[in-house]
Amino acid sequence: MVTVSSEHMQIGEVAARTELSLRTIRHYEETGLVTPSARSRGGFRLYTEADVARLMVVRRMKPLGFSLDEMRDLLEAVDRLDEGGEAAPDERDELLERVRAYERSASEQVAKLRVQLARAEEFALTLRTRLDRSGPPQG
Repeated sequence: MVTVSSEHMQIGEVAARTELSLRTIRHYEETGLVTPSARSRGGFRLYTEADVARLMVVRRMKPLGFSLDEMRDLLEAVDRLDEGGEAAPDERDELLERVRAYERSASEQVAKLRVQLARAEEFALTLRTRLDRSGPPQG
């Protein structure tokens, strides 16, 4: 058990910083996506900046349609790459290719979202134009 220090944050602060609910953070813990770095003497989850960064990766992947398994896979690959020189060259190449595949997939999803946003903006403009032509509101 650890006393709360400036290096550790409780779940409420992490939720505020990541804009994720307490329930969502606990769910990500249950599914193995993020694990609190420590527990306080009272049993409260304690998180570090690295834990927050990990949650931010998950938060950014979610709206792009990545599954929990895909999130876990990417985080595992990044963790292995971050371990430094421990990975054999072949394994490092395979890990980098996994990350590249996620980058390509994310870029494709962003492009699709841009098209959807453009269509939504066109629709809103069409409605505004229609309303402008109809004159001021009747009251």
